[in-house]
Amino acid sequence: MLGILGILVSLLLLIVLAYRGWNVILVAPICALVGLLLGDFDAPILATYTQVFMPALGNYLIKFFPLFLLGAVFGKLMDDSGCARTIAHQIVEWTGKERAIIAIILACGVLTYGGVSLFVVAFAVFPVAIQMFREGGLPKRLIPATIALGSFTFTMSALPGSPAIQNAIPMPYFHTDAFAAPGLGLVAGIVMFVCGSLWLMLRARRARAAGEGFGDDAPPAAAGAPAATPLGEMPSFAVAITPVILVLAINFVFSKYVIPELDTAYLATPKYGKTTVAAVGGTWAIIVAMLTACVVLIALTWKRFQSVRQSLTDGTLGSMLPILNVGSEVAYGGVIASLAAFAIIKDWLMGLTDNPVVGLAIIVNVLAGITGSASGGMSIALQAVGQQYLDLAQAAGLSPQILHRVAALASGGLDALPHNGAVITLLAICGLNHRQSYFDIFMVAVAFPLLAMVLVIILNGLFGTF
Repeated sequence: MLGILGILVSLLLLIVLAYRGWNVILVAPICALVGLLLGDFDAPILATYTQVFMPALGNYLIKFFPLFLLGAVFGKLMDDSGCARTIAHQIVEWTGKERAIIAIILACGVLTYGGVSLFVVAFAVFPVAIQMFREGGLPKRLIPATIALGSFTFTMSALPGSPAIQNAIPMPYFHTDAFAAPGLGLVAGIVMFVCGSLWLMLRARRARAAGEGFGDDAPPAAAGAPAATPLGEMPSFAVAITPVILVLAINFVFSKYVIPELDTAYLATPKYGKTTVAAVGGTWAIIVAMLTACVVLIALTWKRFQSVRQSLTDGTLGSMLPILNVGSEVAYGGVIASLAAFAIIKDWLMGLTDNPVVGLAIIVNVLAGITGSASGGMSIALQAVGQQYLDLAQAAGLSPQILHRVAALASGGLDALPHNGAVITLLAICGLNHRQSYFDIFMVAVAFPLLAMVLVIILNGLFGTF
């Protein structure tokens, strides 16, 4: 019992400190130490840090560092070249300012589905959203939820082919690619988009009926936001959208046609980790897609960069904090998972249902909610129980693809609780607080994604994986 209490205390401490803005890289090993001391008095502290915590962190970096790196670099290049703003402005022009909410959702969705970091998207789209919401008389308090719906939800966890880390993490565990369960992913994406859009438009209509307008005080310009580029100086839409299309197209071609045809027998040797192409092919495809898109983007917009070298450097440095934050949370989970008390908790959670799909959804949601991180919570869960659920699913005749899709969807549910770093950052960018805007963020980024996940599980039970 004391061990379970120790785990709960350490988790609560992690949530509180992360919510108050403490650096997770520092906080995670401290919280792991608290759980260790309360759960196992005789555990060697230094050995646990060097032999459990650090290897777990290292293994995570080995698997996913290229994706974080290339994603951050691509996002920075899209930002500095003006391509991100071009796409946002063009979508707004097509949809019309009277459809401000839909325009902003679509602009965010196109960018994040194309591999642009959600933080870059928030900075790029926020100035456009401010202008449109003010002209349309829409409450500024709805801006964070509108951006969240387009950048936190369906493009990250549902739509097949997304290069987002939430869609990439399950690949090595279930030997799938980014296009796992495409039909179910599309259904989930549509549910999130439609329900979220209708909710925000309903809230806007009610606000207008109550006489609420944009608000007297405009949100301040976010610190670190890029300087606005005159529209006439931005690249054309055709140029801006080309790298985004390349990410998706190359990812698909390499996942489905190129990599499966390669001679990869050498992967079975100790030198290459005794693995299979099924375990690494999905990651390879995303690496090739993102790298190609970066090269093409630079070639098409070379003259628009103040310094390509500086943009590459900034993008590289920008990848370090996110992956080390998530990796530290995963390493924290590795220490907690090594405790005897965790086995009791894991067995209890796994005992809630005999259905491996439902069980995986529960565990990933719980850990994503506790850590406030989709990638961190899912990584901890899959590291602890991924192989077990894969074995259970195969024994039940279920496709590993449904495990991939449900794990990705589950990671994007309870992760967006108030202590989530992306939520806190988004509110800061918009100059608003939780009291003003979090309820709508909760509906579009927590409630409707959970609904979509439940619907996918039901559909899979009725019709199988598609």
